[in-house]
Amino acid sequence: MSQSVFVEFEFWLLVMFSVVIPAAIIWVCLTIRKVSRNHVLALGLLLVAIAGLDIYLLQGLKRRSQETPSTADDLIFNSEITVGLYVLPALLAGIGVNIASHVIIQHLSDAQRRFGGQGTSESDGQGPSA
Repeated sequence: MSQSVFVEFEFWLLVMFSVVIPAAIIWVCLTIRKVSRNHVLALGLLLVAIAGLDIYLLQGLKRRSQETPSTADDLIFNSEITVGLYVLPALLAGIGVNIASHVIIQHLSDAQRRFGGQGTSESDGQGPSA
């Protein structure tokens, strides 16, 4: 058993999945000029999945910090500061849900527009058969 959770692999996974990977995903979204809806939807859902993984890692680190003799990790993972650590996964999940819902709403609006366009040309009697 290690003396602190800050040297464990799960802590560094938490840092990577909370900061590094989401920052890279958001940077990619802001820098590319053309992207398909499927890719944007996948990135949004990936942010939601990363938020879930962050919460899982935070729960595990909280449990492990209670087992270590170090008080520094208890200060972070077993105090009021822990609530602040859950804000980042909530933010990531919120951004991911917003991105995914934007793609779905845009797709449904386009599909409705295409359906409405087909219905008006056939129902007004000015189609090819008239």
